[in-house]
Parts: sequence; structure tokens; C-alpha cells
Amino acid sequence: MADTGSVVFDRSPFALSEAPTEPELVAKYFRVLGDPTRVRILELLRHEGELSVSELVGRLAQSQPKVSNHLACLRGCGFVHTRRDHPNVCYRVADERVLQILAVGRALLADNEEHVAACRRAEGGC
Repeated sequence: MADTGSVVFDRSPFALSEAPTEPELVAKYFRVLGDPTRVRILELLRHEGELSVSELVGRLAQSQPKVSNHLACLRGCGFVHTRRDHPNVCYRVADERVLQILAVGRALLADNEEHVAACRRAEGGC
């Protein structure tokens, strides 16, 4: 990892400057929601209330390490809380406002679905 001035460069998609500004942090917050698997996890938790890792693995039809990695991201950024129910760890949405953000996103998408589907610039990070 190289440090050039106040910007830290590494391979992380969430790399920030040494003293991140509010716009950088807001952008990072939304990047957490920029992954379809993480959005699916949040939607499942919205419907189910609380699910274990193994339940999420089954519903997502993805490997346990991949799901656990996404859950670690969501937990580390404060999107989900955990509860240990030996031997399981159960996840739930930490803040209902996250679900409101997803609802607003779905509502906006309803009016812009064709544009979003056709947009190729967002895939490359604009």
C-alpha cells in the first residue's frame, strides 16, 4: 500500500484518505449497498427478521465463506447486529433506516429501471 499525500492507495474498494471527508464517508456507506449479495442479505433480513449464517447460505445458494465475508462487511459498517445462539450466530438489521433507504431505492428504480439497466458508466465507477 502506497501513501501519496493525504490519499492512501491500496487495492481495497473502500479505501479512504487519511482524514476522510463527509462526502467520502457517505460514498463509502453507499458502496456497502452497491453489492447485490449484500442487498439480498438485507432484504432477507427485512422479511425474516433474523437469520443464521447457515440459513442465509441456503437462501442465497452461495458458499458459507462468501456469505460470511459479506456479513462481516455489513457488520463492520454497522448495517447488521449479531446474536449468538450456540452454535449459531444470528443476524438482524441494525437500523430500520437502512431498510427505508432500500425502499427509496426500489421506488426510484421503478421510475428509472430502463436507464439504470442501460447505464454502463456506473459499472466502471463513472
